[in-house]
Amino acid sequence: MVTDAVALSGRPGLRLPDLGAGWMLVAAFCFALMGLLVKLAGNTYSSTELVFYRSLFGLIGILVMAGPRLRRVATPHWRLHLLRSVFGILSLWLYFVALTRLPLATAVTLNYTSPLFLALVSIGLLGERARPMVLFALALGFVGVVMLLKPHLEHDQLGIGLVGLVSGLCAGLAYANVRAMGALREPEWRIVLYFTGMSTLLSGVTLLAAMLWVAPGDLPPIWLPPPPRALHWQGLPLLIGVGLFALAGQLCMTRAYKTGTLWIASNFAYSAIVFSSLLGVLFHGDWLSPLAWAGMAVIILAGILAGWSRDHARPARAA
Repeated sequence: MVTDAVALSGRPGLRLPDLGAGWMLVAAFCFALMGLLVKLAGNTYSSTELVFYRSLFGLIGILVMAGPRLRRVATPHWRLHLLRSVFGILSLWLYFVALTRLPLATAVTLNYTSPLFLALVSIGLLGERARPMVLFALALGFVGVVMLLKPHLEHDQLGIGLVGLVSGLCAGLAYANVRAMGALREPEWRIVLYFTGMSTLLSGVTLLAAMLWVAPGDLPPIWLPPPPRALHWQGLPLLIGVGLFALAGQLCMTRAYKTGTLWIASNFAYSAIVFSSLLGVLFHGDWLSPLAWAGMAVIILAGILAGWSRDHARPARAA
């Protein structure tokens, strides 16, 4: 499915080139760099702090980029924005927890199970017909998840692996709302603005509650993170980089889906796993077992098959 060029350009007869794959490659590299910086900063800051700073610096960036367009910040699609933000914040927080405790490539791959969960939700909740290829892709994908996690079962990391898997579920639900808003011609800057704004507010209130509730030296209750640590110049570049690379990745990803063929752009999103694998080896020495590498490949293949089957079935349903 190609985004309508007339709707994007406002000029009939003008057809925009399919740049979705290129934009998605840039987005994937930005997300891989964000994951690397989160892993590095996770030695000092909690996952909630990382979510806050990632959202805050992203919010500042999108406010600067939006400029005069902020006069049009009101939207009639606030329900979709609310759902996208809730699922997006949950996915982000769980993803950061997994990033700080699992090898970089493993955490990223688990988060990229979102297309499989999207297909599963579409069948179970939205009444989409369960086509054999989609069912095969779902089974194949979760076989890949078992292959990926099995090397870590002996190291008591199964729980964190499940956290990364749930982040993929929440990401799939957030992605469904992003696609719905794209179909309604909602500008990408407004989608990112609402998400980063709500994420900054929620994580900031949570950290403020931890500061007021937890006395120095005491352990926080299970429903609160540790009180935030003081900022220092050594960690500030990492935090700013997390926010800026996340913002760039979001904008490029949204642009990819608006200017390119959906299935092609979706497949190129998996290049983030490749980039993360290389960065994990270079900066952390994360040499995974052959079974784990094979599991990553199986998950990528399953996601491609699920996306191909669902997107190529839409013209038949429309007819």
